[in-house]
Amino acid sequence: MKTILHKAASRGHTNLGWLDSHHTFSFGSYYNPERIHFGALRVLNDDSVAGGKGFDTHPHDNMEIVSIPLSGELKHKDSTGNQTVIKEGEVQVMSAGTGIFHSEYNNLTETEVKFLQIWVIPNKKNVTPRYGQISLKPIQQENTFYQILSPNEDDQGVWIYQEAWFHLGSLDTGTSANYNFKQEGNGLYIFMLDGEADVDGQHLEKKDGYGIWETDKVTINSTSKARILLMEVPMY
Repeated sequence: MKTILHKAASRGHTNLGWLDSHHTFSFGSYYNPERIHFGALRVLNDDSVAGGKGFDTHPHDNMEIVSIPLSGELKHKDSTGNQTVIKEGEVQVMSAGTGIFHSEYNNLTETEVKFLQIWVIPNKKNVTPRYGQISLKPIQQENTFYQILSPNEDDQGVWIYQEAWFHLGSLDTGTSANYNFKQEGNGLYIFMLDGEADVDGQHLEKKDGYGIWETDKVTINSTSKARILLMEVPMY
């Protein structure tokens, strides 16, 4: 088993006043040649956007883009005609494919919106751009990990063009939960949304990231009430 630890304080940081963003991997003006990606996981940005502010219309292509609100409301508009608001407890996915333009704004004027923006390198290029959004409420479970993303359109959660699986878990203090890899050769990137946990002996705290590969399962023991995002991706 191989591992890599990214402590929360080691992330890149951008503060533009209206935007406060922490970058697990190289992004924008933050460049670290040792932190370009973890397998197909290219971007993991932890963003906070001030009330009424946001990202003007900009392009993407050939990337799977996943947004997970942590608090507040995020307004999305894109060139395929989608205009929606996503909130905590929902997940949004966009396959940029041949090219898409979109904007993202805080839908509220008095409260900041906090969200994760995650980019996954696709296994199929130049697809027709598409958009998806779901509520997690019907599938949420306590003290275990439940699937929110997969490669399969008819599976639980949203889907993307990549052999990747994302799971969320809310664990009470002292809970032990196992994760079995879905595909041989994949790696698992663990991101601590809140709380603390031990992963096969490695202690993790809030906003730490931990990559694991060349194994087929991990055991996660929460040492406080914890919320954890698991991202299984092919290793490049």
